[in-house]
Amino acid sequence: MDVDAGEGRGSWTPGKVAELLGVSPVTLRTWAARYGVGPSLRDDGRHRRYSDADVRRLQHMQRLIDRGLRAREAAAAVFSGLADAVPDVPAGRRIEELEVAAEGLDFAALAALLDELLDALGPARAWTDVLVPVLGHLGGRWLRGDVCFESEWALTGEISLALQRYSARFANIPPGRVVLLACCPDERHSLPMEVLRAAMVEIGIPAVYLGQLVPAETTAAVAAKLAPATVFLWSMSPATADDGLVRRLRGHGFDVVPAGPGWESLAGRDGAWVNDLAGALDLAAERVKA
Repeated sequence: MDVDAGEGRGSWTPGKVAELLGVSPVTLRTWAARYGVGPSLRDDGRHRRYSDADVRRLQHMQRLIDRGLRAREAAAAVFSGLADAVPDVPAGRRIEELEVAAEGLDFAALAALLDELLDALGPARAWTDVLVPVLGHLGGRWLRGDVCFESEWALTGEISLALQRYSARFANIPPGRVVLLACCPDERHSLPMEVLRAAMVEIGIPAVYLGQLVPAETTAAVAAKLAPATVFLWSMSPATADDGLVRRLRGHGFDVVPAGPGWESLAGRDGAWVNDLAGALDLAAERVKA
């Protein structure tokens, strides 16, 4: 891909776009002539080239064609904003598409598929219906001896970025006491907390997420400054569950909710415990209103 430094945007030749999409240049020219989905840039006043945005829309159009739409309908849905023309995509199809993109380390396709998924289902349903099964399948491959670290790394990284893009739409959250979302200091598996934050801000619950591998001192200091309505403290496994941090936060007067399977052995011993997204959302809404 050539880049026009003056415009700061991609400049793709028709041949490169055809190669990327896996179609013939003739097909690309036909789409441009019939549906008006041709290149929007001119490099020297004579040769037309595709911008990055043109290419992303063509990739979306091609996914819709692969899902059963005719080319004219797919072009109308993508380039004319006719969302009603887009059919419902079964969860199994979305899972398959994400797995293929992750296996091929196709970061652009992963980003597009994840943005589309979040738009269609929202973070809560996207997580339970599609993302958990995809990640579970990759985990199953690990157990069977099929090393697929790079696929899991690509997918989890792009999920995190897509959740950030989605959450940014809801930056103007209502004022009030926030919900603090934190991982235990040694916890590396942070996606559930990122999904929870996106689901919270989507429905207007003020939420602050600290990230992974945050020292206990930092979590305690942030809590002291924010005075949150509640603190969700995430642990994926018993090895990372930090009961000492829970006691420390509670000792300073904070309402702390252990979250995740890592706390199962301590469940019910002292206060609430959540291990599902819906339960966490309900509890957060209850605490914020209290």
